[in-house]
Amino acid sequence: MKRVTVRKWIMALGFAVTTTAYAENVEHDQTSVWKVSKGDDAVYVGGTIHILPISDFPLPSKFTQTYEKSDTLVFEVKMPDPADIEGQRKMMAGLAYAEGKTLKDDVSEETYEALNAYLSNFGATADQLAQFKPGMVASMLVAMEAQRSQLAGQGVDAYFMQLAARDGKNSEYLESLDFQINMLANMGAGEEDRLISETLETLPELKDMLKSTIKAWREGDTKKIDELVVATFKRESPASFDDVFTKRNQNWLPQIEAMFGDDGQEFVLVGAGHLVGDGSVIDLLEAKGYKVEQM
Repeated sequence: MKRVTVRKWIMALGFAVTTTAYAENVEHDQTSVWKVSKGDDAVYVGGTIHILPISDFPLPSKFTQTYEKSDTLVFEVKMPDPADIEGQRKMMAGLAYAEGKTLKDDVSEETYEALNAYLSNFGATADQLAQFKPGMVASMLVAMEAQRSQLAGQGVDAYFMQLAARDGKNSEYLESLDFQINMLANMGAGEEDRLISETLETLPELKDMLKSTIKAWREGDTKKIDELVVATFKRESPASFDDVFTKRNQNWLPQIEAMFGDDGQEFVLVGAGHLVGDGSVIDLLEAKGYKVEQM
């Protein structure tokens, strides 16, 4: 069985963690921030990691310097606040099976038992998660493993959202919450058993598998990010790749182009996997004739 699902689905969902072993936070000549220019006008685009332990702060200085000179921060989506009961209820309902069906109907007995065994480490059972669709369950498993490994923490997106709110900067979003809910709800459709079983198999390797990915993000190593994340996803799940990467990148392009020609300075922050390789946001902008410089 190929062990690719955790990396593939984590990056698709935007969930990524790093290990405390990489805590030196050394500055490099470049990182995952790009300046996109049209004449004298520019929009900045930064690749993000959505879960980042406190040990990996401070961020590369290019991120904070770009933030300081920006008027508007543009994120993928605005997730409901934990205190927003209605928003949380809407999200959970969208990621749950319709009444009368559960995860148990979509995976083998062996996989369900393996899920139950893993969850027993947290005092939980598979039946307690069975109402949720595979994409949601997989992301929950990754989050739980990250927490158990003391890797969980505020991500780059959440960090800048809080800064923008504190500093009175504008925040805008490329996608609706409904879109993101539907995307996550549809992940794993047709390969439910494979998604859950491979995720469970690969969780023990989470630290080592992601260490090089996070290092590549910090150093702006686009070839390595493409190799570790994008190329693997595209090879293993071309249909999901189109839905999660290709189509979304294309949907974001006109929104980013519309940011040129105004008086404000925008800083667009999206998952780093969307900014590397063929068909990425950066590739599409270059193809449209914009001047692109990695910072």
